[in-house]
Amino acid sequence: MRRIFKKTLLPVVLAILILGFWLSPDFQQIAAGVAIFLFGMLMLEDGFNQFSGGFLEQLLKRVTGSTFKSLSFGVLSTTIMQSSSLVSIIAISFLSAGLISLAAGVGIIFGANIGTTTGAWLVAGFGLKVKISAYAMPMLALGIVLVFQRSKYLKGIGYVLAGLGFLFLGIHHMKEGFETFKDQFDLTRYAMTGFWGLVVYMLVGAAATVVMQSSHATMVLIITALASGQISYENALALAIGANIGTTITAIIGSMTANYQGKRLALAHLVFNLVTAGAALLLISPIRDAVDWISAGVGIGAEDYALKLAVFHTIFNVLGVALMLPMMKRLIAFLERTIPDAVPDVSQPLYIGAAVGGFPATIELALRKEVAHLHENAIELIVHALNLHRHELFAAKDIEAYVAASRETFDIDVDLAYEQRIKVLYSKILEFMTTSLTGDMSESTVKTLHHLRRSAEEMVRAVKEVKHLRANTSHFTGAEHGEITRLYNRIRTELARMVVEANKMANADPDIRSSLWLEQERTRVKQIKAELGDYVEGLMIAKELTGPEATSFLNDASYGYGAMKGIIDATRFLYSEYQGPMAEIERILAADDDDEHSADAAPS
Repeated sequence: MRRIFKKTLLPVVLAILILGFWLSPDFQQIAAGVAIFLFGMLMLEDGFNQFSGGFLEQLLKRVTGSTFKSLSFGVLSTTIMQSSSLVSIIAISFLSAGLISLAAGVGIIFGANIGTTTGAWLVAGFGLKVKISAYAMPMLALGIVLVFQRSKYLKGIGYVLAGLGFLFLGIHHMKEGFETFKDQFDLTRYAMTGFWGLVVYMLVGAAATVVMQSSHATMVLIITALASGQISYENALALAIGANIGTTITAIIGSMTANYQGKRLALAHLVFNLVTAGAALLLISPIRDAVDWISAGVGIGAEDYALKLAVFHTIFNVLGVALMLPMMKRLIAFLERTIPDAVPDVSQPLYIGAAVGGFPATIELALRKEVAHLHENAIELIVHALNLHRHELFAAKDIEAYVAASRETFDIDVDLAYEQRIKVLYSKILEFMTTSLTGDMSESTVKTLHHLRRSAEEMVRAVKEVKHLRANTSHFTGAEHGEITRLYNRIRTELARMVVEANKMANADPDIRSSLWLEQERTRVKQIKAELGDYVEGLMIAKELTGPEATSFLNDASYGYGAMKGIIDATRFLYSEYQGPMAEIERILAADDDDEHSADAAPS
């Protein structure tokens, strides 16, 4: 989709600009005003991205528990950031990462469409009434100074101030350009009335928004042109309707790399804006009457078409929300039916991708889920390599007895399964991490991502260790071979116990999740490994184990204990950041025990 835009739209846009520059110097000022305005929006977005990983993500997670809260967040965030497209992309990113529900995402989209109307009020009520460039210059001066500071948050404030400064400066140049442009060209000669006028100018508004990727920029252009008398009020209304349709393109493009949930939200955005535009077209006369009535009631002059356009923009967006809110459940059902849940390919990433790469919170959560997905694949492969069934193992009351009774050798190519279900996924995780770490992240987030990488690395190592011991394990446990069979079953049992405990921790409530078993198991594994040599030597002396059998077993035992350590470390790194109050209590108690031991050991 992006390539199509670049190949088709870019030459057309450049050709129009060059022709405009050649025909009129005043057109240059209008075009420069649009460019400065769009650059200001980019800086504004960069500024708010500096605060990601903190305020924005925490706020989003807390205030999307209901439709009303999601709607309110959409209104507030779009009002602050002055970009419904950015809010839509954020919602798609968070939905793809599983931070919010589909219903919450739809509520945010509804609210963003109401929030975008504040931009029209800002321009029509403030930007055209005062010399807005006077406010732009101090903002630019202060903003650029802050942009060069080392503090992430000062830099973010600097980008926001500079962005607002460029927005104001762009509005000023567009207004000035249209004021002088009207003396040379009268665009009202191309005004169209009636139904076809509505349709044609609506399409023009949609096309302008597709080109500029911002309905806000389109609305500013419409309002400044209307204020200078370059377009008629009726055509301006149609352009505003078209701008709402065109803004869905940004969300659609943003969803191209998203999962099925992100695509659902982009479709919801399209449906909402099409319904809103359709309602505005069908009810254009009653809405115009309502605009006149409200404008007269709040003191807006009959000829102040710029403010009346802001009133119209607000009315038809609020109307769209009023129409769609009662149908929210039906809309969700339609989205889920149209874009069904994807059948998961466990060999491919399910959570990470370009759509979740814009914000540290989504990066961290998506990566955590993907590493957990890798764990699931790895645990399944480990259990099958040991000739055990996962569901039977997790349900077994006596793991040792279950392992001893499991003698059937599974028909599984462990090497092929590793290549398809572990190696591919692990490489995708590393690629995503490498790309993500190039962004601006807090030290704690970077540390967490490194922990997640270690978790994936340790689990992959555990699978490799089990691969090495599978052949002998299957040979000696598939039939009775005396003491050597019991030794290999002991390795299988210890690994099976480790897998069961890791599964329990994965499914535990984060508030009561404890890492105490990790330390206990680590200590127990070290102790067993230390005693193993003497035990095997005793069996050889008693003639219960031959030299070749002892050598094979000790080698395989080393692989087995390496796999156990890998599972322990992988689990620890995955859940170390997500442990609840129980883990904190254990750390305090452990610290107290250390203090007591230190006191006992101190000389009198």
